[in-house]
Amino acid sequence: MSINLEDYEDTLGELSESSRLILQSAWHDAVRVFSPAGLDHYLKGAKSLRNLGRGCDLVATYIQNAPTIARGLGEDVIPELVHSAMMMASKTSGTVIELVLATAPTAAERLGDAELFSKYLQLLNVLLASAPRGVKPMLENLDTLFGQLTLGGLRRWATWGAQAHRTNYEEQIKYFGLQTLESKAILQQERKGTLFVDVQRRINMYLRALWGRDFFMRPTSGDFEKREGYRPYIEDYLMHLPDAFDDFVLRGKDGSELGRTPGLELYRATAAHCAAHIVYTTAPISAESLNPMQMAVISVIEDARVERLAINAFPGIGHLWAHLHTATSAQSKTFGDYLNRIVRALLDATYQDDHPIISHARELFATEQGRLADNQLSWDIGVTLAHELSLLRIPYQPRTDLLTAPYRDDNRYFWEFEEFDFDKAAGAGYDTIQQVRKNVSLMEFVNEIDCELAGDDAQEIWVLGTELYPYEDMGKSYNEMEGKEPVSAPYHYSEWDYQIQLERPSWATVMEKRAKAGDMQIIDDIAAQYRREIQRMKFLLDAMQPQGVQRIRKLEDGDEVDINAAIAAMIDMRMGNQPDPRIMMRSVRKVRDISVMVLLDLSESTNDKVAGQEFSVLDLTRQATVLLADAINKIGDPFAIHGFCSDGRHDVEYYRYKDFDQPYNEVPKGKLAGMTGQLSTRMGAAIRHAGHYLKQQRSSKKLLLVITDGEPADVDVRDPQYLRFDAKKAVEEVAKNGVTTYCMSLDPRADQYVSRIFGARNYMVVDHVERLPEKLPILYAGLTR
Repeated sequence: MSINLEDYEDTLGELSESSRLILQSAWHDAVRVFSPAGLDHYLKGAKSLRNLGRGCDLVATYIQNAPTIARGLGEDVIPELVHSAMMMASKTSGTVIELVLATAPTAAERLGDAELFSKYLQLLNVLLASAPRGVKPMLENLDTLFGQLTLGGLRRWATWGAQAHRTNYEEQIKYFGLQTLESKAILQQERKGTLFVDVQRRINMYLRALWGRDFFMRPTSGDFEKREGYRPYIEDYLMHLPDAFDDFVLRGKDGSELGRTPGLELYRATAAHCAAHIVYTTAPISAESLNPMQMAVISVIEDARVERLAINAFPGIGHLWAHLHTATSAQSKTFGDYLNRIVRALLDATYQDDHPIISHARELFATEQGRLADNQLSWDIGVTLAHELSLLRIPYQPRTDLLTAPYRDDNRYFWEFEEFDFDKAAGAGYDTIQQVRKNVSLMEFVNEIDCELAGDDAQEIWVLGTELYPYEDMGKSYNEMEGKEPVSAPYHYSEWDYQIQLERPSWATVMEKRAKAGDMQIIDDIAAQYRREIQRMKFLLDAMQPQGVQRIRKLEDGDEVDINAAIAAMIDMRMGNQPDPRIMMRSVRKVRDISVMVLLDLSESTNDKVAGQEFSVLDLTRQATVLLADAINKIGDPFAIHGFCSDGRHDVEYYRYKDFDQPYNEVPKGKLAGMTGQLSTRMGAAIRHAGHYLKQQRSSKKLLLVITDGEPADVDVRDPQYLRFDAKKAVEEVAKNGVTTYCMSLDPRADQYVSRIFGARNYMVVDHVERLPEKLPILYAGLTR
C-alpha cells in the first residue's frame, strides 16, 4: 500500500480545503506512526467525520490528534475512536464530539493502555445517555481528573454525579465542572495514592539498573469495576500491574498507625518481584497430579526461591519486600495464615516462629541452597510441606486463603497445564498424516528448495508469503507446485427432502479450496472497457454515501422542539389563526450498516458462449463482479465475493475470492481473474455456507446476492425438483439469521422456478446477458438504498 498523500486523492476529494491543508501538515507525523493499513483507516476516519456535517473544526481536530493517540496506544484504537465519535453524533453536538477528540490524547497518555482507553470511550457513551450536559465540563477538566483518579475512580465519580443530579441540569453542569463542594469531596474520596502512569518511567529505570534489561509493563483495569484492583500477574512476558496503589499502612491491634509504605515503594516491590520471576524462572512447573492446596504451597516456595536469587544478586532488595509482610505466630486460624507465616519465615531471617512446620520449612529451604537455580526445588519442598499442613486438618479455601503481601503476583506465569487434545485423541489409531504448509523467508526457501526424497505425501511443505516463479516455468509458482493443494476441514450441512418433508442431517459436504490467481491484465482490460459506465455510476454512488445526522422537521411527536415552528405557531395563536401542531423535530442518523456477500455460480455451463458473441457467460460474470466490487468498495460497505460448484453431495467446492475483512486490492482481483467454470450447481449447500459467514457479521442488514446461469442441479440427483426445494429451504434458513437473499439469473427460462426459490420480489432475470455488467451495480444500489 502507498504512503504518499497524493495516492489518496479519492479520499482527499471529500475533505474541505482547510482540512486538506491541515492533513498535509500532519502527514509527516502520520507516516511515521501509522502502517500503510493504518493510514488507510486514518484517512477513512477523517472522511467519515466529515460526512457527519458537524463542521471542519471537528475533522481538523481528529487529523491533528490521531497520530499522537496512535503513537501512545497503537493504531488499532483509531477506528474505535472514530466509531465512538460516530455513535456520539446522535446524542450530542459537534462541539462536544470535537472536545472528545481534543482531549483524547490526554486520556491516552494518562491511561497508557488500549483496553483502558476503550473502556474510557464506553464510559463517555454511557454519560451522554445519563448526564449529557455534564460531559462537556468534565472533558474541560479531564487533565485535573486523570491527574488524581484512575479510570475506575473517574467512573464512580461521574456515576455519582449523574445519579444525584439526574434532572437538575444546572447542578449537573456545576458538579462535572468541579464547582461544587460535593464534587470535590467525591473526587477526594475516590482519589488513589500513586498512579501507575506517573511512576512507570521511574520503575522502568529502576528495573533496568538492577538487571540491565528492559521489562514491559501494562496497567490492569481491576479498579474499573471495584475499588480493589486485580493482583499483579505476568502473561506473555508482560507484567500487568495495578493502575494505582494506595500507601500500605501497618497498624497495631488498637488501630494506631505503626508504619507507612508509599505507593511508589509498592510499585518497586511489585515490579522487582515480577521481574525476578521472568529472569529466574527458566522452565514451567507441571501442575499434573497436583491438588489446589499443593499448588498453593509450591507457589509460596517458588516465590521464595526467585526472591532469594534476587537477594543474592542485590542484597539490599530484601528490605524492600520484608517490611510488607505482616504475618505473626499468633495467627493460626486458617490455612492462609500458615501460608503467610511460611512466606515471612523464608524471607525475613529476623522473624521468630517456633511452629514445627514453619521451622521445618526454613530447614528444608536452607539445606537446598545449592539447588536454587532449579525450580524442581520448589516442587519437592512444596509437596513435602503440603503433606505436613494437611495433617493439621484445616481446609484450604482458594478464594479466601490468599497471601496478604500486596506486591505478590498470582503465579500464573510458571504453571503448565497439559490440556486434553481432542484432535489427537480423535486420530488415535490412524496412520493418516496431516500435511503442514509452513511459511518461511525467501532465503530459507531458496537454501532448502531441492529435496529429492520429498513428495506429495511430505509432512511439511515450505511456502512463501508471496509467489515466486522459477526461471524454467513462468506460468506456475513454487507455492502451487510443491505439495498437495491445501484443503479446509469439511463443513457438513443438512438437505431438505421435499418428498418425505424432512431434513437429511449432515447430508452435503462443503470443502473450501484455494482460489488460484490469474492474469491481472484481465481486470485492467475490464476497467478500460467499461470506463463510461464507471463514470456514469459515480454520481449514483456519491448519493449513496452516508450523510451523518439529519433533522426531520414538522412532526407532531419528536425528540425536541423546533424553535422556528414553535414561534410560528405562537404567532398564529396571537393572531387568532389555527396554529400548526407540528412543532417537533427528530434527529435521525443516516449511516449505512450493511454487509454484502456475492455468491457466484461457477458450474460448467458458465463456459458456454453467449448467443451471437465471442465471450462466455463466465467472462460476463467476471466483468459484472469486478464492476460491482469497485462500486461497493467506493461506497465503503463490507463485502465478500465467494463462488461454488459441486461434484455430488460429498464434494461441494467453495472458493473465497474476497473476505469481509480483506481489502479489495491486487490479491482478490488476481483471484477473480483466475476463476474457472466446472462441475455442477448444488445451490442449497452453498447458500447455507455463505449464510454461515454472513451470520458472523455485526451489520444490522445482510444481503446475499446470488448470480447463476441455471437451476440447481448435480450429478447424483435425477429429480429436478429435489434441489429446487432444498435451495428454497436454504433461503428460508438463512433468512432466520437476518440474511436477505436476492438472485440474478442469466437463464431465460428461470421464471419457471426462480420465484418459488427466492420469492416473488427477490429475483431478476437478465434477458440480454451482455447487459449484465451495467445492470448489476445499479441493482445493488437499489437493493441497499
